[in-house]
Parts: sequence; C-alpha cells; structure tokens
Amino acid sequence: MVWTALQKYSKMVIQFISGIILARLLTPFDYGCIGMLSIFMVLAEAFIDGGFGSALIQKKHPTQEDYSTIFWWNVGMSFLMYAILFLCAPAISKFYNIPLLCDVLRVQGLVLFIYALNVIQRNQLKKKLNFKLLSIVSVSTSIIALTVTIIMAYKGCGVWALVTQNLIVAAIPSLVFWFYVKWRPKWTFSWPSFKELFSFGFYMFLTHLVNRFTQQIQGLLIGKFYNASTMGYYSKAHSTEKLASNSISQVMTQVTYPLYAEVQDNKMAMQNMIKRLTMTISYITFPLMFVLLLCAKPIFVLLYSDRWLQSIPYFQVLCISGLAYCLQSVNLQTISAIGKSKTMFLWTFIKQCVIIIIIVGGLALYGMKGLLAGHVIGTWFVLFVNIGLVSKHIGYKWYKQIQDLLPVGIASVVAALVSFGCGYLLKLKLYPDGIVKFLVYLLIYLGWSFIFKPEAYKYTISIIPLKKIKSKLHKNQKSN
Repeated sequence: MVWTALQKYSKMVIQFISGIILARLLTPFDYGCIGMLSIFMVLAEAFIDGGFGSALIQKKHPTQEDYSTIFWWNVGMSFLMYAILFLCAPAISKFYNIPLLCDVLRVQGLVLFIYALNVIQRNQLKKKLNFKLLSIVSVSTSIIALTVTIIMAYKGCGVWALVTQNLIVAAIPSLVFWFYVKWRPKWTFSWPSFKELFSFGFYMFLTHLVNRFTQQIQGLLIGKFYNASTMGYYSKAHSTEKLASNSISQVMTQVTYPLYAEVQDNKMAMQNMIKRLTMTISYITFPLMFVLLLCAKPIFVLLYSDRWLQSIPYFQVLCISGLAYCLQSVNLQTISAIGKSKTMFLWTFIKQCVIIIIIVGGLALYGMKGLLAGHVIGTWFVLFVNIGLVSKHIGYKWYKQIQDLLPVGIASVVAALVSFGCGYLLKLKLYPDGIVKFLVYLLIYLGWSFIFKPEAYKYTISIIPLKKIKSKLHKNQKSN
C-alpha cells in the first residue's frame, strides 16, 4: 500500500504541475478534442482486456496456458479495435463537426496495440503484489511524458502534445514490463482455458464496458450538443475532481483486490476489510472534497489562471458526486472477488441504465445544470446499490455500513457549513477567503478527531507505521 500510495501521490503532484503549465499553454478547445474521443478509446480498451485481467487475478493458480491464451486474445482484439476506430474516424469527426478529430483518433488509437502487449505482465506483477516496480515505472513515465508534452505545447503543437503524452504513458511501461518480467507467451491458444476464464471474465468485461460507457456519456452529450471549449471546461473540472476523489480509494483498492481474492471464502475477514477501508477512505476523502468545493475559485485561478473560470461551477457539483464515488469500488470489488461476476454485471447494467436515463432527462429538461445534477444523483444511487450487494453477499449489513460512515459524514458537513459561514461573514478577497475557509475547516475537523477519537480516525492513524519510525529514530540516536 505504501508503494501504491507513493505512485498515486507522485503522479498526482506531476499531474498538478502538468495541469498548471499546460493550462497556460493549451486551450479549452485542445482539451475538449481529447475529451470528445475518450468514450471511443475507453470502450476499445475494454474490448481488448475483456475482463480477463481480473479473471487471472481472481484465479488462484493460473497456468502458462491461461496467460498465453489471454495474451493472444488481447493482441487480436487490439488489431480489430484499431481497425474499427480507423475506419470510423471520419464519421466520428463528422458527428462532432471537427475535421481534426479524424487524424487525432487514428494516431491516438495506436495506444491500443501498446496496451495489449503488457496487460499480462502488469497483472502478474499485481498478483505477486510487486507494487514497487509498478510505482517506480509509473512515476518515471509520468515525468518523461510531462517533459515532452510541455516542450511540444510550448512549440505550439496544441492537441498533438496531449496525444503524444498518451502514447508515451502507454509505451514506456510496456517496454519495461516486457523486458523485466521474464514471462513470454507460447504459440498456443487453449480453448478450455479460454472458456474457464471466459465464464468469469465475460461478465467482468460486460460490467467494465457498461461502467466505462456511462462514465463517458457526459462527454459524448456535451461534445454533441455544446462545443469543444465547453467540453474542455468540463474535462478540466472532471479530471481535477477525479484526482482528489480517486486518490485514496485507488491506492487501497489496487492493493486489496488480490487480497480479497485470497480470502474470498472467509466472509468475516472480508467484512472487516471493507469496514476498515470504507471508514479510512471516507475519513480522508470527505474533508478533502469539501475543502475543494469551498475553495474551488482560488484553487482554479491559482493553478490554471482566469482562463478556466467557467470550469469552477462544474467542478463544485462534481465534488458532491466525488463523496460517493470514492467508496463505490471498495464495495463492488468484493462482489467480483467472491466470483459473483454475473450478479455484478446484472446490477451494473440496471444501475447504469438508471444513470443514463437521469442524465439524458436532466440534459433535456435543464441543459448543462440538469446533466450535472443527474450525474450526482446517479453516483449516489450506485453507491447505495453497491452497499446493498455487499449486505446481501458478504454480510456487512447496509445499515451497519451507513452507521459506520455517519460520524465522518456529519463532522465533514458541519465543518463545511461553519467554514462557509465564516467566509460569507468576513467577505475577504479571493486568496484570503480560501485560506480562512481551509484553516477553519481543518481546525474543526481535526479538533473533532483529537477530542472524540472516532473509529475512522483510529483506522487511519493505524496505517502510519509509527512504531517502525520510532524504532529507526531510536537506533539512529544510539549509533550517533
């Protein structure tokens, strides 16, 4: 978890730096072009993996035939998906009425080949919990990609700077993992192995596909009914919000999925893991999202300049959905780990159909505001459904999980209301207002934690290896 945290937060810092610099060198139109194509890229990537990556991790002892079979499946699907994107590129650019998108999609689509070549190696490293290598490669790649992208943006390459960034982020890990992991595919394709993994992976694939489509539906609708600049403002708000709401949960869930799979027969152990994870994530993420919501304007002006002011209302609304989004995967992963992939797909299909109806209805009735409101309602709806599934299949009852989350939720809301009230009464300028709101929130939230010492606070503190740190300090003092 420490290595995954280093990876995530190092990348987060790099992305912040990237966002600050590139927001001044590139335009909302450039970001909008990439955002419009996201739905086609993520759907193609979903077809390549086909849920088999999760199936290989879920299977306790995969064989060489299993790995080789899925490798050749990935390679074959990457050729098929790229051919479809290449042929459909003119129609997609016509759909958005932006001719440039045809060439952009055809070049960016090369990522699919690169991705297919390292899916197996990446999954092998995750299964062995070798997050150290994954973290080092990821952070190094981000630094290299950022450097190249900034140079290209400075030279006036526009959207091609972002395309190159995506290609580099895919290519470097693929090369490193290919030479570091000694595994090589055999010239074999085992139908029995494929069918075995397919029985689990197929439903994982469908789940992943439906999730990805729904996550990108806003971009598709905004790109079609508005313009590239509006899409750019939304993309910047969305990426900034995801940087915060995903930062903690992705670190923990990336590590815990292989562990869930190992203890899938011990429901009590899984209940304890879910409880600790949800309470720890909420304790850290809830205050983070509220602070970002309260201080959105000074943060955006400071980081991205006045050019991105139109992103702020989008960002604030998305922060509300981020409160629920950060907890979704913790619950859903357990359903996958115990092998209930069919159940997971059926409920995912129901959830995402409801979300699409709400979002499209909101857009039709109230425009952009309705779309964003629909996104928030849908995100919270998904969280409560996931809690219900865990209650049924794992035994961690829904009312117990809500009861465990309630203290953090109430403390976060109270701190936010007091902080907002102080800012409203003092009526300070932009940056002083942000600083005061942040300090007031921090004082109330940490004060509540130190005085009452809630369970979530204890779980969060327990992650920090205080005893090891003290032991090392003691040894250093002795040696000195």
